[in-house]
Amino acid sequence: MYRDHTKTVHIGNRVIGGGNPILIQSMTNTRTEDVKATVEQIHRLEAAGCEIIRCTVPTLEAAQALKEIKKEISIPVVADIHFDYRMALAAIENGADKIRINPGNIGDTKRVKAVVDAAKERNIPIRVGVNSGSLEKDLVKKYNGVTAEGIVESALDKVHSIEDLGYNNLVVSIKSSDVMMCVKAHELIAKEINYPLHVGITEAGTLLSGNIKSAIGLGLILNQGIGDTIRVSLTGDPVEEIKSAKLILRTLGLRKGGIEVVSCPTCGRTSIDLIGLANAVENMVQDIPLDIKVAVMGCVVNGPGEAKEADIGIAGGKGEGLLIKKGEIIQKLPEDQLLNALREELLNWEK
Repeated sequence: MYRDHTKTVHIGNRVIGGGNPILIQSMTNTRTEDVKATVEQIHRLEAAGCEIIRCTVPTLEAAQALKEIKKEISIPVVADIHFDYRMALAAIENGADKIRINPGNIGDTKRVKAVVDAAKERNIPIRVGVNSGSLEKDLVKKYNGVTAEGIVESALDKVHSIEDLGYNNLVVSIKSSDVMMCVKAHELIAKEINYPLHVGITEAGTLLSGNIKSAIGLGLILNQGIGDTIRVSLTGDPVEEIKSAKLILRTLGLRKGGIEVVSCPTCGRTSIDLIGLANAVENMVQDIPLDIKVAVMGCVVNGPGEAKEADIGIAGGKGEGLLIKKGEIIQKLPEDQLLNALREELLNWEK
């Protein structure tokens, strides 16, 4: 397995690589300069299960804000740098636990060296990021377009340029909005380097399309043993990214913990508001720290059988439903009492 043999990298108080658990990341969409708003959003992300947070650092004020932000949160902060190497230096000076750069955007070797030297002084990892959308023109020409091979060559060039400067505390990310291109690029680069890989489908889209593309792409990559930390990129509330990432990891068997909710798709036999009930159950269980399966079923045909396969479940009838726990019917309740009864059982669950 690739991830069992990647280099171990410390990011603040977290560790990735070397077979350590795959960590979930997100990125704030507040103005980093607004410390209060940024901290509030990070607290929401922490509560949802975010383990590493990235903040954009486009200005000196944003870099300086990192020092104040770090005082209020408990997860590591990655400073996202695009063009100005001075922002990287300022972010490191103000306590960034890791910096994300594309050396090709930073400028000449002298500027890249200044950033590398500053990171080396504090032993802060550098995430070398390459996106298909910013692939160098010579590589586009060489491969007759944007290809997985071109993305990998670009990333390897940048990794080698930092290694040549005497630093190897690196994390690598190669992203594309083309799912299958992204999958192929990860398959290629995993054979070439042993640095931890940050995996994601960039610019994946809105909640619907972004989740589908991310689930397919991340699923194909992670299931091959590739990837040490992930981000699900969605256009929307970043908390949704954390929910999706946790579910992807759990579905692949790469993470345990958290309640899994299964529910039927409804049909003409359904006589309760199953859609509303299933959504309410999924929201309700977010803060309950159990590793069990909860079923929400809509009718008496398949419902009881399916619910019995779960640790606890609801099987709907006509305006009412059965509460089934560990295969046994324990209550028959009106529809409007099912949710509260289920929550009561979960809160008093015997582990």
